[in-house]
Amino acid sequence: MTQEAIVLAGGFGTRLKSVVADLPKPMAPVAGSPFLDYILRWLEQQGVTRVILAVGHLREVIINHYGKQSGNMQLIYSEEEEPLGTGGGIRQACNLLHGSRAFVINGDTFFDVSLASLEELHQQTGAALTLALKPMQNFDRYGTVETDDQHRVTGFKEKRFLEQGNINGGVYCLNTDIFPDSLPAVFSFEKEILEKYYPEGRIFGMISDTYFIDIGIPEDYARAQVDFANS
Repeated sequence: MTQEAIVLAGGFGTRLKSVVADLPKPMAPVAGSPFLDYILRWLEQQGVTRVILAVGHLREVIINHYGKQSGNMQLIYSEEEEPLGTGGGIRQACNLLHGSRAFVINGDTFFDVSLASLEELHQQTGAALTLALKPMQNFDRYGTVETDDQHRVTGFKEKRFLEQGNINGGVYCLNTDIFPDSLPAVFSFEKEILEKYYPEGRIFGMISDTYFIDIGIPEDYARAQVDFANS
């Protein structure tokens, strides 16, 4: 299995400012520990040995807290001097990888998917990018991802109320050559990669109905305190 992962930890946490004003969003305390602790422990449990942390806003808080190691994993920092967007942040972090494939994880969500299964589907399909998809019920916070019976992504739908649907859970298996040279320094991964290139048939999705939480809004941040205290 691929043993390298990129964690996107450079967000501003705008919607969480009312509860966490002076920390990068992944460092928000959850049940007594930074949220990022749970992501890093989970990555190590899944066999990852080398993590690139894509950091920007208040990055010194993360760098000073973790240093060069978490458990038995090596930590490397991809520092954004200016915000690069989700796409620019991932592409810059890819330059620090040893291999040509990596897992990519959002630093403000926890999605307990099997990375080995995600990579297995990625290899079987010959995908350039494979998304982990979370089934949701009665929601309007997220857009949805549509797939066919071969797991190929066939569409992205805007946020609207749905009784059920699959959302992008913020965990990817990615080939580093997915980024065309024509892209600018700052760009959105969602708009310029996911939505633009899925018609080519190289983006796939794996549905996983496992634990998922996004701490990006105060009510789910509060729920995380309970969930992780009991875990």
